[in-house]
Amino acid sequence: MGFWILGMNTFFDLTGKVAFVTGGGQGIGEAICRRLAQAGAKVGVFDRNASAAQRVALDIGGHAVAGDVCSEADVETAVDDVCEQLGPIDILVNNAGITGKAGKLWELSKADWESVLDINVVGPVLCCKAVVNLMRERKYGRIVNIASIAGKEGNPTLGPYSASKAAVICFTKSLAKELVGNGDITVNAISPAVIATPILAGMPQSTVDYMISKIPMGRVGKPEEVAALVHFLASAEASFTTGQCYDISGGRATY
Repeated sequence: MGFWILGMNTFFDLTGKVAFVTGGGQGIGEAICRRLAQAGAKVGVFDRNASAAQRVALDIGGHAVAGDVCSEADVETAVDDVCEQLGPIDILVNNAGITGKAGKLWELSKADWESVLDINVVGPVLCCKAVVNLMRERKYGRIVNIASIAGKEGNPTLGPYSASKAAVICFTKSLAKELVGNGDITVNAISPAVIATPILAGMPQSTVDYMISKIPMGRVGKPEEVAALVHFLASAEASFTTGQCYDISGGRATY
């Protein structure tokens, strides 16, 4: 059932809620920002590309903030800015991430690993740390972390990325357990397979073809399909779901 009936918002209404979306300037993040805004949320669009964040924010009536998810100072400043402009943050979507350099273990440097782990793991940790006490004070919150099917199955030549997304899944489960009993606060992850975003342009075609070959539906996913799942997990209706990782993989997931 859709959440629009005769132009009126019914289920999964986010009116009055404030969302903070990292990596919101393009791809999946942009689709999430647009979906949450369409459902009534006021959206803080956080991206290291200031012009991209501003473009999306202007389109959806949100608020753009630029910064680096790996910088604790940038994250705290961005959270304070969004709270001042839009109100206390109810929804955090940790979407910002990179695939990093593709290569086999013996072809990658320590720096190759660190760059991916910093953005994909440390970034979500810093963002959660910046908002979680606000949620605990208000006894309400929704945190959605964007992981990947690679974090469950491991993709060859994408060791750092696969390891980082496995860490995101387990961090999600750990934080969810820590927050149980602090009111209506949930923490969940989603694990997409290949999604049609600009991030694919930086990957070898052989790697992309390998990932698509593993998808029973035989196609890549759409950012809007990911955004729809995030929308549910970000809603008040998803109140009995926490510590979970939801696949959106066209049937690829094996567990």
